[in-house]
Formats: sequence, C-alpha cells, structure tokens
Amino acid sequence: MKMNRRFFLKAGIAAGAAPWIVPAGVVRAQDGRPTPANRTTFALIGCGNMGPAGVFGNIIKNVDVQVIAMCDPFKSRREGRAQQVDKHYGTAGCAAYRDFRELLDRKDLDCVEIATADHWHVPMAIHAVRNGKDVYVEKPLGTAINWARVLRDEAVKRKAVFQFGTWQRSQRHFRKACEMVRNGVIGKVQRVDAWAPGMNTHDKGGIDNPDSELSRLHVAGLTPQVPPDDLDFDLWLGPAPAAHYSPARVTPDGGYHISDYALGFIAGWDIHSIDIAQWGLGTDDTVPVSYKGTCKWPAARGIFDTISAWDVTCKYESGIDLRLQDWKTAKPDIAAYRPDSDHGTTFFGEKGWISVDRGGLRTSDREIKWDQIQWGEKDTKLLASVQDNQWHGFIDSVRTRKPTVNPIESAFNGDLICHLANLAAVSGREIKWDAKAEKLIGNADLAMHLDRTPRAPWWRLING
Repeated sequence: MKMNRRFFLKAGIAAGAAPWIVPAGVVRAQDGRPTPANRTTFALIGCGNMGPAGVFGNIIKNVDVQVIAMCDPFKSRREGRAQQVDKHYGTAGCAAYRDFRELLDRKDLDCVEIATADHWHVPMAIHAVRNGKDVYVEKPLGTAINWARVLRDEAVKRKAVFQFGTWQRSQRHFRKACEMVRNGVIGKVQRVDAWAPGMNTHDKGGIDNPDSELSRLHVAGLTPQVPPDDLDFDLWLGPAPAAHYSPARVTPDGGYHISDYALGFIAGWDIHSIDIAQWGLGTDDTVPVSYKGTCKWPAARGIFDTISAWDVTCKYESGIDLRLQDWKTAKPDIAAYRPDSDHGTTFFGEKGWISVDRGGLRTSDREIKWDQIQWGEKDTKLLASVQDNQWHGFIDSVRTRKPTVNPIESAFNGDLICHLANLAAVSGREIKWDAKAEKLIGNADLAMHLDRTPRAPWWRLING
C-alpha cells in the first residue's frame, strides 16, 4: 500500500511520544477488518455502466479497501452511487465529484477505476498516473493509439500499477486454456480464431432490424435535443469533437458505436477474445505484422457510425494467423466446434484445438480433463489473480507493487491490434506494421487515423 498522508496521520502518534508507523497489513480492528488508516483508498470515475458492477460486485467487498469517492458528469449517478457506498459502510463520507480533476487532486487517494465512455479512458488515466494514482482502466484503451503511447510511457516512468479491464484473464478456465496452448498440448499453433458480437448480433437486436431498440436509438440520435440539467454534457464530450446532444450519445450504445467515442465492437468486445489469443500465444509484447479484411456498416442512416461487422486476418511474424470476426460472420466457420457461442477464442495446433469462452473450455480431444491437469516445474504457469478476481488482483498489486495480470504493455498491444484490424477493414487495404518501430509500413496517408486531435482545452491533459 502507498504511504499517503492519511496513513501517517492515522498510523498513531502518541501524545508526547516519537511518531511510529505500522506496516501495511498489520493493523486490524477486532472484527478482522483493517483499520481505516490501513485500507487502500479507491474511487470510481464513470458511474453509469461497467464501473458499478466491478465496484459493488467486487471492490467494496474487499476488506482491504475503502471506497471514498464517486465521479460522473451525471449528478444523479455520482450522488446515487455515493449513497450506495455510504449505506454499505454504514457511515457518511463518500464524496461525489463532477470533475475528475478535482478527485485526482486528492492526496489521500491511492487508486481509481476508470469506467467512462471509451474516448475518456486514456486521457483520464494519464492524468491519474501523473497525479500518483494507480489505475484500473476499462477496456478498450480508447480512440487513439498515440494517446495510448503517452499513457504507456507515463505508467512505466512513474511505476504506476496498471490493470486492464479484460477480466477474462482472471478466470481459471481461460488461464488454463492459455497454459495448455503454451505447454504444447495441441502441438505447434497454426492459427487462432477470435470472435465477438457485432452490431447485428447485439443483445438489444441487430442494427439492421428497424424494430430493435438499437436501431431506434440509431435514427433518433440524429435529432438535436437540450441536455438535461442533471448532465454536464460538455464535460462528457471532453476531448471528443463538439456535437449536439441526444440521449443516444450518452447511452452505453452511443459510447460503443459512435466513432468520435469508440472504434465499435471490434475493440469494445473483440478485445476480450484478442486478449486471450495474445496471452495463449505468448505475444503480449508484440502484435501481428500484417492485416487484411472487410467490413460492413449499418444499413440505415443514423448516429452509429462504427463498423457493424468485420472479418480480418492478422498475420504474426511467426506465420500464425489470427482471424477476427463478428459472431454473425463467424457462425459458418465456428459451427463445427462452437455453434452456441457468440464470443470466444480457439487455438488450432498440429494435434487438435482448444476453444474457450465464458461458458467453458472445450478441446478436440474429449479425453482431456483440463481441470485435472497438473503442470511440472519446467512447464509454463501463467499469473493468477488473487481469488481469480480481476479487481482483487488489482488491489493486491496496489498494496504489494507486484505486476497485474493485465499490465500496460499487454493492454497497449491488444488495443493496437484492434486499431490496425479496424484500419484494414475500413480502408480495404493490406496494412503492414513495423512492430519494433511501431509504425505503418507504407500507407502513410492512413497514419492519421491512429491519432486524434483533442478538443480544446484537453490537449494539454494528454500531451503535458
């Protein structure tokens, strides 16, 4: 745990005696819970979608943590979540912030989770790290690879603990699948399939179905409306371009499928499947070097303008192909081995295949009992999160300074694959990438699409 001002003040300075410091993990109340002075302090930025599930389902139950603040441009969200925290602890004191900069100025704050719309992930994380905070950043990293480079450099330079929100790595069966691949259970890997929902397999109905909720939002979002008094819409937009307000923009769907705020589900969902592919291949430190593919767009005119479907083949320098698809496109290809799964990662090797999704792990050899495999001393054993829980693993790393299961390098490279695959699909060109120099080979006119110009006054927040 970081030694912050609150720790020193509450560690106990006896009247008339010399100050003394109690090591982290020692002071506990009679009920076994750490005293307030010895808990890791935590705050949530983004109270409307992904963040609350992690905080109220995991973080707040961790006895080593004290949740001290909520932050959101929606007043009702931040105040409502703060009240939930106070109710849980049975005390008043969880602060509610509109502006994340005021929150991150707090000296008694150890770490934050950033669970906003995608376009805010990296700028807020950069500001947090520069203010000495450790960060849990929801996936994907964001809208500009050049912004992500700044975050990576700042996190490394300042030795910040960074945890990416691709929580599948903390699940035992995903870890076991990747260990099986690494330890040669299927022999030399030849190719990998990774797929996820697209806009036409969205859980609210396909974008091309005019009766679906997603389609109705798509069309209604074109009509300008007056922002509610409850919302600081200019702050919600932040570094994104100025735009008219409509409720569709500030829903999760708007955050996922409007290109000013996201790349779409090729990043927002397929990053999970890509992340497991990278982990299983042992390529967290690099990315494929070529990308070729196609895509589809929403049929009707509306506000959602990211690609709705994709089929991109990414080739590593080793020759292994990673094929990325939305579920509807992937269905014919996965029908033989995973017909019931709208997401997943399948490794194909010389001796068979291993396929894993949130529903479980399957292999081509039904005699393999994956949950009974025991590894030897020389076998590869991947990092396991504390209690197989992404959020508990993060807090443990904040307290011990040990690496997380999803450090900044793996997050950056996984996100980079999404950007390059999207660029190949949208442009219709083969994209070649110099993985060492981290730049395009040829296609110089497309390089601008890997960067964004932040709206004033947010340029300085990213570039320092």
